[in-house]
Amino acid sequence: EITKLKDYLREVTLTPLWKPDRCLAAFPSAPGPAEIENLHKLRANIVAEHPRGDLERQDQSAPDVLGSAQDRMQQNLLGRDLCIYDEEMQEAPVIHFMCYHKMRVRLLVHFYAFLYFESALQDLWTKRFIRDHLRYKDEMQCAAARAVHFIRERARARDPKGNPDGLFDSLHIRRGDFQYKRTRVDAAVLYKESMSDLTQNATVFVATDERDKSFFQPLRDHYDLVFLDDVMHLFEDMNPNNFGMLDQLIASKGRVFYGTFHSTFTGWINRMRGYYIDKHKLEGSADGTMESYYFVPEDKKMCMRSYSHVHFPFFAREYPTAWFNLDAGVEPLNESLNE
Repeated sequence: EITKLKDYLREVTLTPLWKPDRCLAAFPSAPGPAEIENLHKLRANIVAEHPRGDLERQDQSAPDVLGSAQDRMQQNLLGRDLCIYDEEMQEAPVIHFMCYHKMRVRLLVHFYAFLYFESALQDLWTKRFIRDHLRYKDEMQCAAARAVHFIRERARARDPKGNPDGLFDSLHIRRGDFQYKRTRVDAAVLYKESMSDLTQNATVFVATDERDKSFFQPLRDHYDLVFLDDVMHLFEDMNPNNFGMLDQLIASKGRVFYGTFHSTFTGWINRMRGYYIDKHKLEGSADGTMESYYFVPEDKKMCMRSYSHVHFPFFAREYPTAWFNLDAGVEPLNESLNE
């Protein structure tokens, strides 16, 4: 029945074969062929001025999110073609983005690495919409807040004078069936790679799928480790399917966070950290950075400590454009709506 439904959808809808690794989905700022032609001109200008290799080595400083349409396209283009939301698509009653592995068609990509809006205000509005509405429901937010309070009280009690705010650090250690074997290292290596940024004997929350707690003994020798199991009494009626999301929410509140490269679980923790830092204008909000690191590989350890435009492979990490300066342009947008 599912196959019949998929076949039916492909027959009666407009089904663009957009591939995120080959094209950037571009949305013109207004309808009409002139705006579509302008998008092509923007790309042509970028390609003429910057060969692909040069684009991947472009300036990585935090950009002007209200900058020119060409500058913003250049930051995300990566040599790709444009898949344009053209007049045919604008007039179509239904558009169906199918997943078809035989044709290598699937939208397995961060939305912000694939969608380009000619209008900077529309780009920021879309990112704010995702930030504010595509989130974990209130039940989980409140449960995680209880756990964070519990961990902070524990951290404060261990060092009331030196840590009056009850700050704690957090880790995400991905084990299980993770396919990226170079990230599967012993706990002694995890300690060695992170010790310079964590505080000895401090409280550290560990989000993990590793059930054998003896694995963490090299870390436990140096830190007061807290796992989700230690706070389960705070949400006894919670659906077990939500436990992973609670792990993420709690880990996102760490002072320093160490995660697993290639893991989208770690990625979402960093995205939530970025949203919080940007909204409250904390340290790092001026340049899209945060106190987050990766255990391994060595060349990725510091990548969250500086601004970086999106690059291949998109899924391996999150990028600051998802959260950086998202509230810029709110006042001009409000003024335009009131005209």
